[in-house]
Amino acid sequence: MFKDIVLVLALQLVYVPILTLRTIFMVRNMSLLAAFMGFLEALIYVFGLSIVFSGEQSYIVMIVYAAGFGAGLFIGGYIEQKLAIGYTTVTVNLQQKNQELIHLLRESGYGVTVYTGEGRDSQRYRLDILTRRNREEELLKLIEQYEPKAFIISYEPRRFKGGFLVASMKKRAKKKKAACHES
Repeated sequence: MFKDIVLVLALQLVYVPILTLRTIFMVRNMSLLAAFMGFLEALIYVFGLSIVFSGEQSYIVMIVYAAGFGAGLFIGGYIEQKLAIGYTTVTVNLQQKNQELIHLLRESGYGVTVYTGEGRDSQRYRLDILTRRNREEELLKLIEQYEPKAFIISYEPRRFKGGFLVASMKKRAKKKKAACHES
């Protein structure tokens, strides 16, 4: 029975992160990866349930199954944060137009669009920045360093087309492709 408990826990610690990643890949329209993860997920799920429902059906094994599911969700979330798949849009509202920050962001490879708006008490400046999720923390630290009082909103766009970031991604893809052909 101890062997079953350890095996069920291990299966859940693998199964649930795969489930998490499969869901993320589906949301991001990465169908082939999602399908592969779904295959692994189903295989592990059936195997794990067969252990839980075979034999004496101990309550301990069932509780371990549920605890493993919860721990697997935590691990899956951690893995997703580390992979940081996709893009994020950061909207930054400033009281002053900080040309130094705007220049630094652009020099660092971020596409920045600046808008002027009317706040309650004065003019405000809004920066719209689209970046890869794996660069979001770096971006936020830069903004915090130059504008500690900035109001910042971060969200994930579902789709985008055109603009600075898309053009720069196409240039990078061409460079990679050319480098591969030279090898």
